[in-house]
Amino acid sequence: MADATLDHHLTLLTHLRGILVALGEAEQVPEESHELFMERYDELITLLPQDPIESQYLGQDLLCQVIQRYPQIAHLVPRDLLWFFAGDCLHFMPDEEIELYQALDERRYEAEANDEPFDWGREKQLLALSAQGNSKH
Repeated sequence: MADATLDHHLTLLTHLRGILVALGEAEQVPEESHELFMERYDELITLLPQDPIESQYLGQDLLCQVIQRYPQIAHLVPRDLLWFFAGDCLHFMPDEEIELYQALDERRYEAEANDEPFDWGREKQLLALSAQGNSKH
């Protein structure tokens, strides 16, 4: 796994962690179970750079729990994380969104195969704009 991809997802996990911490501080969730959840979440952030493959299942489990335990912030969960961890996380993505991410991955693999640079954010915007343009016709 490319370092840039891993760094991107670690940044998103850290951002989501900030939202979860704020939720706990606002006392909108049971404190004890939230603390235990945050310990597991921090474990994921620590383990992901060390063993990205083994961390996949923990990531899937925790992201699904974020959506199920904290539905008030489900819309704030970065979609890139759902795609990255895949598995059960894909149940929270509509088919059109999955198709967009599949196309994005295909573009990334093609760029890597040709030793070309790939900007995930830029390509994602281009595909989203293309999809919007096609849906209007």
